[in-house]
Amino acid sequence: MDRIGQAFRDAREEGRSALIPYVTAGFPTLDRLPGLVKALTRAGADVIEIGIPFSDPLADGPVLQRAATEALEAGTRIRDILRVVSEIAAEAPPLVFLTYINPVFRYGVEAFARDSAAAGVAGWIIPDLPWLESRAVRDTASQHGLALIPLAAPTSTDQHLKAIARGQGFVYGVSVTGVTGVREAVDTGVETLVERVKTYVGLPVAVGFGISTPDQAREVGRVADGVIVGSALVKTIAEHRDTAEDAAYQFVRGLREALDNLAAKA
Repeated sequence: MDRIGQAFRDAREEGRSALIPYVTAGFPTLDRLPGLVKALTRAGADVIEIGIPFSDPLADGPVLQRAATEALEAGTRIRDILRVVSEIAAEAPPLVFLTYINPVFRYGVEAFARDSAAAGVAGWIIPDLPWLESRAVRDTASQHGLALIPLAAPTSTDQHLKAIARGQGFVYGVSVTGVTGVREAVDTGVETLVERVKTYVGLPVAVGFGISTPDQAREVGRVADGVIVGSALVKTIAEHRDTAEDAAYQFVRGLREALDNLAAKA
């Protein structure tokens, strides 16, 4: 849990936003996950989100849905993901699972917390778990040293923002009302969203949903503590399957350089 906070503090000391790329476990295959994580680490990722494929990912757009479907059809399962992650976590930045509440309940909340912590995972993001109903899951995660990371969107009420002040790790700022996906421009409400969250919450705010280019990362990095990139990276991996690790490195390196350049000009 503290590793996540330290990652944001380190980035802040360098005068830049933290970079948080996302990959789907099992896509293109599960045995490629270690190489992808190593590539993202070399490229300058501060935190890495690993998506656990699920059959009904309500927050995911078409790119991530296709990746999850392919991973599931290949037989990717949570126990296999945990095994692979346990082999790479020590040499990686903080790793955070993004999953949905159904797989967590199916696996068992206590068991999933125990096994996630044993594998070296630092936290969970569960988009379809209402925060006001998350206390039992949050407490179980916390008992195992895991952060349950809250989400905030442009439609979030003040009541919700006050409630997530009890969150841990960072706040996942959803930049748009909709699902994940590659977009041509960053929503103009990002700065307002970050300001609203920071009115109530002392955690770092990382913004995702739709960031796909270095220019967009730089734009978000001017106002947010972290920049999350998922669909565009998974799309890049899908388009370069044979050289996915190299393609992921080049893509994420471009994002990191954009954030570094922004810091240099500050």
